[in-house]
Amino acid sequence: MGIWLMIIGVITFRGNIAYIHWYNRSRITGENAPKFAKVMGIGATVIGGSIVFTSILQMFFDLEILWWITVIGIIIGMICIVYGLIKYNRGIF
Repeated sequence: MGIWLMIIGVITFRGNIAYIHWYNRSRITGENAPKFAKVMGIGATVIGGSIVFTSILQMFFDLEILWWITVIGIIIGMICIVYGLIKYNRGIF
């Protein structure tokens, strides 16, 4: 799942907003589409990267505390995504 999110994040970061739900891109203007794509791509890549990084570390070190990397990554990624929605889509919904 983490690798899938990273791939989708990189594709979105490069300007393809087709993987974003139609409702969340309904009010995006043509000039804001690349900026919106970058913010959404960063958010998805951070979430996916934190999942992959935690999974790799869990293979070597079986520590409960490593799951906080995923939690922090999800929080940071969601902040990026919500920021992009509020700024470029003029609202979350």
